[in-house]
Amino acid sequence: MKRKKIRSGWQKVVIQAALRWLCPALAMAALLVLIAELRVWPDESGVRGEKARIKVENANPEITATGRKESNLGSLAMPMRRAKGHSEPCLKLPSDEVIEKLEFPSRLPSPLGDLRFAKQSGSGVEANTNRFVGSQTMAERNSSFQIRENMEVHCGFYGEDPGFDIDEVDTAFLKTCKAVVTTCNFGGGDDIYQPIGMSDASLAKVCYVAFWDEVTLSQMPEDKRPSPDTRMAGLWRVVVVRNLPFNDQRRNGKIPKLLGHRLFPNVRYSIWVDSKYQFRRDPMAVFHALLWSPQAALGISEHGARRCVYREGKAVVAKNKALPAEVDLQLSQYQAEGFPENATFNGHKALAEASVIVREHTPVTNLFMCLWFNEVVRYTARDQLSFPYVLRRFGLLQLNMFPVCTRKALVNSIGHRQKAKPLERIPTE
Repeated sequence: MKRKKIRSGWQKVVIQAALRWLCPALAMAALLVLIAELRVWPDESGVRGEKARIKVENANPEITATGRKESNLGSLAMPMRRAKGHSEPCLKLPSDEVIEKLEFPSRLPSPLGDLRFAKQSGSGVEANTNRFVGSQTMAERNSSFQIRENMEVHCGFYGEDPGFDIDEVDTAFLKTCKAVVTTCNFGGGDDIYQPIGMSDASLAKVCYVAFWDEVTLSQMPEDKRPSPDTRMAGLWRVVVVRNLPFNDQRRNGKIPKLLGHRLFPNVRYSIWVDSKYQFRRDPMAVFHALLWSPQAALGISEHGARRCVYREGKAVVAKNKALPAEVDLQLSQYQAEGFPENATFNGHKALAEASVIVREHTPVTNLFMCLWFNEVVRYTARDQLSFPYVLRRFGLLQLNMFPVCTRKALVNSIGHRQKAKPLERIPTE
């Protein structure tokens, strides 16, 4: 009987102690869960991601109501990655002393001799045909992938009055550039972010050009507009384009993105940066790291989320970035031509994220960009769907498909000011 009482007393002490600490422990667990939730970055694909986005925005006032990370502006921090058991920079740049002395290398012989661009012949363009692109037949499309020493291909600026008008002063300036970092903002969708991280030596060799339309010019805050005298907004030379050829602003944006060789006739090297980014590296150092050292003619980031173009098509539709019918038309054509699900190129997945493009302007890369642009105007404007198809079918390209980590090292991601919305059918152009 005595042993029973002792055991009963011991149990009573344990129960009292447990009750004393249970409430604080539960409160601490709840707090840890809340903190973990607040640290989740939004997954835009679903309701859970949307809830996380709202929590993050409420918890961090530096992130705006559209999810734009203004606190990224001005950061030169180099992201790191694990490789072969140790940590290394995502982008290996030469030293400042080397950058100061970098010069453009001599041109290498090209397997493509003369590349000409198709122009309107005769009295006019057919009815219901866009004057900028003309009317490329399927036979002409297929022929353009057959590489020959002398070629003529559709590559925009087709008609006598094609649109995408640039005045004489800006046209003359574009001819002076030998290398360029370029971006565009049509329809007033984004701010302008000043590039950082460049050396004085690079500033003397590289132009910075931003293409705007009149809507963007009128909506840009006064302190970010270009000077009427110099046409400069900070380091950017702003070129205002009039008479844009497409109703779809995404297609208009593909002209400076993919047809830089048509706009800058004397440029040898270019870097394209989407307007949602701030470019933050020395451009000459980037040419050295991503083109000259690996002996590549074009550098682009691999896709971070997927490797299959057909899965990417479904994701594009789910995010309201293209109409289901236009994506189905494009991918059905690629499937009929035998394009594989998980296409690769030189051991890398062929699906790319094309928000940053580094390239040399050669007849081969210019032809590649023409073919890519033609797919964008024939099918959907989502250029990541056509890139792997053109890459695989074209074949003749010295490509540096760099990892997502490297792309993040090149830019500060701010995000678009306007989020993607469900699309209405675009009128026939």
